[in-house]
Amino acid sequence: MVQRLNPSGTSRGAVPPPACYDTCVATQIEVVPTEDEFRSAVGMLKLLGDETRLRIIWALLDGEHSVNELAELVGAHAAGVSQHLAKLRLARLVRTRRDGTRIYYVADDTHVRRLVEQVLSHADHVTRGADGADGGPSPKTTGRARATQP
Repeated sequence: MVQRLNPSGTSRGAVPPPACYDTCVATQIEVVPTEDEFRSAVGMLKLLGDETRLRIIWALLDGEHSVNELAELVGAHAAGVSQHLAKLRLARLVRTRRDGTRIYYVADDTHVRRLVEQVLSHADHVTRGADGADGGPSPKTTGRARATQP
């Protein structure tokens, strides 16, 4: 048991220790990002703030795809997907591989993967509740096919 003090400084008696959680979060920031890092992060988050771009990145987490494949997966026109991919490429969120006249896109690295998986996992917790109490499937059980659903 832990002794807690009330605002006047006197003891309130024995209080049980705080609950233990599965996830530990560091409360001290050891390194403060630079202004350039903040600006870069904001730019990336803004790009991912577009639903079509987020769906594109989600589809690319499974591997490389051409523009036409991505357009079919996300339910958009190829020309629009191509423009989104150009922006994502400039932000270094995706990279390309050329095979003859065809270009294939893939998520750039594990940082992009973790960022997208974490934001979608958090969205799942917010919209469904932390324990999936609504009985619906979670992203972990539906796999990447969720990206093709409207």
